[in-house]
Amino acid sequence: MYGSYPGRGRVRAGGFVRTAMAATGAVLLLAGCSSKGDGDGDGKKQAAPVSQQPKAVDPFWVNPDGNAARQVAAYAGKGDDKNAALIKKIAEQPVGEWISPDTPEEQVKGFTEAATKADREALLVLYNVPHRDCGQFSKGGASDGNAYRAWVDKVANGIGDRRATVILEPDALLHLVDGCTPGEFHEERYDLLKGAIERLKQQPATTVYLDAGNAGWQSPDALFEPLQRAGVAAADGFSVNVSNFYPTKASTDFGKQLSAKVGGKPFVIDTSRNGNGPYTGGDPAENWCNPPGRALGERPTTRTTDPLVKAYLWIKRPGESDGDCKGGPKAGDWYEEYALGLARNAK
Repeated sequence: MYGSYPGRGRVRAGGFVRTAMAATGAVLLLAGCSSKGDGDGDGKKQAAPVSQQPKAVDPFWVNPDGNAARQVAAYAGKGDDKNAALIKKIAEQPVGEWISPDTPEEQVKGFTEAATKADREALLVLYNVPHRDCGQFSKGGASDGNAYRAWVDKVANGIGDRRATVILEPDALLHLVDGCTPGEFHEERYDLLKGAIERLKQQPATTVYLDAGNAGWQSPDALFEPLQRAGVAAADGFSVNVSNFYPTKASTDFGKQLSAKVGGKPFVIDTSRNGNGPYTGGDPAENWCNPPGRALGERPTTRTTDPLVKAYLWIKRPGESDGDCKGGPKAGDWYEEYALGLARNAK
């Protein structure tokens, strides 16, 4: 999803996800190159290992082998303490694990087992619905409805009875509303989303939030009936601002208006990059893609200021590209320069 696309009034999602093999066993990437002393044999200071956040504040798992953690290790290895400290602002926070089309059961099992071992909960993002992203940077998805159902079933099997929160299909519902997804796929998509919620909720410790766009893309009046058709009643709630930049207050107001129309369902807000709000400069057709001057937003936490807001989450992985625009790599790849900017600008 990686940003909003004003040309069509929408948000787009994307997801590069490393396989979960390194997550299995929860081996700390940085622990191997760190020590309690001031340095290693070469006399270089090493960064402290990435650790979990206090469970009472943020129960979600911090992946010690994520792109940000690897970047911290690389800087530490060069003695670049300044940049290591900046990127650690990202590395030490839990972020969503975007499950790739291949080996979903193995990936999810690895992430959830690692989270369980750390006494934390995995945060997973499912982004594989057929005909996703309307042919843009993150186009793709399952080949057809049956392939998607089988994929979701494998995800659910990978979760098992371990704790997991799932963000379900960023953009999938909204692209039905804004006309981006061709009409012949609408009924199938509603069925797939409803079925995915039902299948995931068969797992005893799984929480599911169906994506509902952001404060700048469609109105609650246009969204509540599609959310109901997609099965939000059986979900635990919905998500807003995924991969976008709208301020937390605007997202809260938007979510509360929508909640009132869907039975008072709670919601979560993606605050990963909303510290400076949306970008309004440059070409309006591309101000969603790797926009300059953005900042990390509120840190992930389940302690919010509103009972309807269940959590502030970093669903979009800060520092990963929106697409090959403004000098960035392809969608989902680590973008070192952009990550440094987000951390530098954070309040």
